[in-house]
Amino acid sequence: MAQLPDGDMAPADGALPASALAVGAPFSVYLHVPFCRVRCGYCDFNTYTPTEVGELAPGTFLHAARAELDLARSILGPRRVETVFFGGGTPTMLPAEDLAGLLGAIGDRFELAPDAEVTTEANPETLTPRYLATLREAGFTRLSLGLQSVVPHVLKVLERTHTPSRGLDAARWAAAEGFDHVSLDLIYGTPGESLDDWRSSLDAVLETPVDHVSAYALIVEEGTRLGMQVRRGEVAMPDDDDLADKYLVADDLLSGLGYANYEVSNWARPGGQCRHNLAYWRGNDWWGIGPGAHSHIGGVRFWNRKHPRSYAASLAEGSSPALARELLSGEDRRVERVLLELRLAEGLDLGVLTRTEAARVPAVVDRGLGVVGDGRLVLTQAGRLLADGVIRDLLD
Repeated sequence: MAQLPDGDMAPADGALPASALAVGAPFSVYLHVPFCRVRCGYCDFNTYTPTEVGELAPGTFLHAARAELDLARSILGPRRVETVFFGGGTPTMLPAEDLAGLLGAIGDRFELAPDAEVTTEANPETLTPRYLATLREAGFTRLSLGLQSVVPHVLKVLERTHTPSRGLDAARWAAAEGFDHVSLDLIYGTPGESLDDWRSSLDAVLETPVDHVSAYALIVEEGTRLGMQVRRGEVAMPDDDDLADKYLVADDLLSGLGYANYEVSNWARPGGQCRHNLAYWRGNDWWGIGPGAHSHIGGVRFWNRKHPRSYAASLAEGSSPALARELLSGEDRRVERVLLELRLAEGLDLGVLTRTEAARVPAVVDRGLGVVGDGRLVLTQAGRLLADGVIRDLLD
């Protein structure tokens, strides 16, 4: 499971520097629900199965999450919430009424914008039409479904438990229940996945009423079951050319059907962009509620204790659950702008670059990896394939 970064010890009361509170950037709330029925073999997220959390009841988590919301309100004062995102884990392992109650708790402590985007991630097997109707009635506007693939042998390697058709059905149910936006998440590059397998998943997704598709290359993380299988030689990872071919197939197919690539791994029909993720990529403020959740307020990044039990115990004792934090310097934030904004379709303001970095831009253009217009550097399709390398080459 991924380790938390190093940082300075966070104060027990969670207090933030006055400079962080004075910024007033657009504000979002992320709520991490750390429970999953099983842990997929490729996953290194901060998640826990019922056997791992033992006697820790969901009710304890819900109480702790509300206590952290109280803490956030006491530190931040009144803020208007532009987006809310329930992630995990599998938020929809909780009853729909519990998710609705947590959204209500956010609204009780902060002002929800009239057009607030409210998203939950979901594993298709946890959903029913009635469940989705309850969420919609409570104010949820967006559903993000972890489909990954519709090919049985690919799902088996990923250890996904839903049937291929369940995610597609769930997308149709969500549209029928009136969700404004429905997103399906796919993974390409699973060991044993052919190009035809990948096309099958894309074709199936595009037969549903979704206005957003995310497609991520599989990353094999150390410490996961899949990582151990690769290390032992039991499964072979595809090469970079295979991954590039699958990305190009996705981009060409989605773009041809009216989905614009607005971030390297994300495509949306007009108006379907995920505003919450854009808030991250643009460096806005957000408070992360829940075990292991990360927050960013005015140039201060902090993160919570990982285990649900220690997270809840901190709040029960009247302390902040934050484990550590870092104060980002002006240079840190500038570099982050390059890292994040260059992945966006709107590109990067050239004024963010140093003189020596700006001098490297013509080489990026000459290689066909970017174009410059209106004072911004925008990656081409070829540049998106090599985004990490382009960024490394640019930065001092």
